[in-house]
Amino acid sequence: MILTVTLNPCIDKSSSVEQLKPESKLRCTEVLHEAGGGGINVSKALKRLGVESVALFPSGGHNGDMLKSLLKQQSIQFHAVDTHVETRENWIVLESESNNQFRFTFPGRAVEEVVIKELIDQMRSFSPTYVIASGSLPPGLPDYFYGLIIKTAHAVGARCIVDTSGPALEAIKDRKAYLIKPNIGELARMLKVDKLERNETDDAAQQVIENGYAELVVVSMGAEGAWLVSRDEKHFVTAPTVEKKSTVGAGDSMVAGITYALQKNLSLKEALQMGVACGTAATMNSGTQLFDQQDALNLFNGIRSAV
Repeated sequence: MILTVTLNPCIDKSSSVEQLKPESKLRCTEVLHEAGGGGINVSKALKRLGVESVALFPSGGHNGDMLKSLLKQQSIQFHAVDTHVETRENWIVLESESNNQFRFTFPGRAVEEVVIKELIDQMRSFSPTYVIASGSLPPGLPDYFYGLIIKTAHAVGARCIVDTSGPALEAIKDRKAYLIKPNIGELARMLKVDKLERNETDDAAQQVIENGYAELVVVSMGAEGAWLVSRDEKHFVTAPTVEKKSTVGAGDSMVAGITYALQKNLSLKEALQMGVACGTAATMNSGTQLFDQQDALNLFNGIRSAV
């Protein structure tokens, strides 16, 4: 089974307004509430592909209750570790006049140590085949914490996929995750260089593998597409051109698509194609909506036939 781990879950609230104006009363559309946070979004995306997973996360307060309620409504299996800390919320506002999207992301509050210990213990109890740890760390957790998740996944024989950024990503050196998904800027920082040119991306990803970060590196390059690199293989997939409405959840959708393909024993190239298809399909929906299954499958088939 697939276990997703979200250390800093949230309620995503989205709305739209005609124009953002300072010092004005802005008339917004009705607020849409969605369960959010990296791993939770991956679980939601896997559900759309017909794959069950269990979402593991801490939750607390009114927002924590709402988070669990929203997941129940979508029939997402989950295990919430109770905390006295209020679950955070994010705001996404679309300016309809310009079609610009504004994303207000809040840090959350420190989670109690006993909650984190229980969360790690729960990882062991599920005996997963894949652990997908995705998203930011809440305040108070050390940068090396994702390394502890990787170690726990290894202990139960699971492949661990890590999708995070900044110091938390850089701190998993030598931990040997199964797969990581940096962008090109994050890849450069992992190698302690100021900048990477596009034509250096695949070799840089292989160097990250040599440095013990992961067996597989997927380098997300936004609308251009993505690389998937292992010690022995290099694949690039160009993203299909679509009308973009929102980028929220595109990265999590890509991770879900890749995991879906890997657990079905498709090739690494096909896994990347599915990931790019799901990530691109997510941009076709507004607000915090993820992809439509049929959009993703149509794009996947289109990418494969174009090769």
